[in-house]
Amino acid sequence: MSASSESNFPDHNGKLYLETVGCQMNVLDSELVAVSLRRQGYQMTSDMQEADTLLFNTCSVRDHAEHKIYSQLGRLKYQKRRRPRLVIGVLGCMAQKDQDLIFQRAPHVDLVVGTGQLAEVPNMIDDARRRGRGKSDSTKSMHSGATAVSLGRRDGSRQEVSGSFQSYDPLREPDSRPSRFQAFVRIMFGCDKFCTYCVVPMTRGPEQSRPPGEIARETRVLADQGVREVTLLGQTVNSYKHTVTGRQYRLADLLELIHDTEGIDRIKFVTNYPRDMGNELLEAVRDLPKVVPYLHVPAQSGCDHILKLMKRGYSTAQYREMRERIRAMIPHCAVSSDFIVGHPGESEASFELSMDLIRECRFKNSFIFKYSPRPGTKAYNLYRDDIPEAIKRRRNNEMLQLQNEISEEDNAEFIGQEVEVLVEGPSKHSQKGIGVDGTDKAHLQLVGRTSCDRIVVFAGTHNLAGSLTKVAVHDCTATTLIGNRVSQECKPESSELLPIL
Repeated sequence: MSASSESNFPDHNGKLYLETVGCQMNVLDSELVAVSLRRQGYQMTSDMQEADTLLFNTCSVRDHAEHKIYSQLGRLKYQKRRRPRLVIGVLGCMAQKDQDLIFQRAPHVDLVVGTGQLAEVPNMIDDARRRGRGKSDSTKSMHSGATAVSLGRRDGSRQEVSGSFQSYDPLREPDSRPSRFQAFVRIMFGCDKFCTYCVVPMTRGPEQSRPPGEIARETRVLADQGVREVTLLGQTVNSYKHTVTGRQYRLADLLELIHDTEGIDRIKFVTNYPRDMGNELLEAVRDLPKVVPYLHVPAQSGCDHILKLMKRGYSTAQYREMRERIRAMIPHCAVSSDFIVGHPGESEASFELSMDLIRECRFKNSFIFKYSPRPGTKAYNLYRDDIPEAIKRRRNNEMLQLQNEISEEDNAEFIGQEVEVLVEGPSKHSQKGIGVDGTDKAHLQLVGRTSCDRIVVFAGTHNLAGSLTKVAVHDCTATTLIGNRVSQECKPESSELLPIL
């Protein structure tokens, strides 16, 4: 877009491009930012070239995520020169962590907004556009951007720091979510675990739990909007704790409170902390029909020495004891995990202990990450990153191969069974114009999930999105169950399907 077309942009709204990197919490944050801007008249666009406002909601958990954003910002420097009224904003964890460093590396950025200040975004965009009218970054000797971030963990009392992390969760609109039938509900934010490798306690602040009545009201709003599945979010979601008129609510109590919300068919929650997995929560998963039998409980390592260096707060024996309680109380429950390979001090023997834990626990799936030093964390200051990249990569690949073998073997147990699927919509193949026969869209490929969070693909039509339907499984991969929809006459609708990619 040429500079001459800048005058066509409205003063207070226009087209918004919003890119999100990172976890489910970031996805929810982006939804809420989008809602607040749509209410001011902004229209969403997936084309950066036609947007007059570009926002990047960032992640600091891994170095790769930050490099991606800085590279993107570097390319936008030249757009900013041509379009001085273009507003560029960096939001989220990277903004809270790096703050002025972002302006040093990308002086053309207009606003840096941390995780606890996202409600300020609309007014900051308006202010940035007024400040930037008729200017380009080549006319500035230094940046003129604005910053809104929360206090650091050592910059005040716990109450002061907690208060600087604002929440505006009740803003919900169906069109601002990736799925109209599924929604995230934040029940807590922040973290007090202080694992040595993790930046979240710094970027998200102290652990705070939202009032249960507020969460219940938000769940009802979502149900009224057509949501059928809610996922409760927290950095350590099973650490939820809030006291109302002398009664303490834990996650099990919250699940019971929202369970009978009319219109909600499934309730999920992530991510769990192993040490806080009490029996009362497992009983709630077992006894409440709408709570799905799926638990994401990161182990991170199978070696006690590495867990101690990570300051995870539990041993492998304690993790195994928790896993056995899950098996005993909820035999059909699917459990997934996270692992970090190449943590400082991880020997080959340490790595093999993690592999043994995967073999023993047979996780539904595991999210596997190579250790990435994060400035500001204890590990960054205390430990030398002593594992070569080639060894990290090899361990990552070996662990991924083992987990994929286990996942495919376990998925094969579903062949010949019927599963109930919440249909999410067209699969990635169909979205790319590829049908179930691999050539065209004559037969639409749909994707959904079982109650135990397994991905299922099958042939169907658009109007099935948002419904619960039965699928007969006839094949699988490590990541996907492949099947045919069971018709009302209980006869599978035959088709050949590609695995989801």
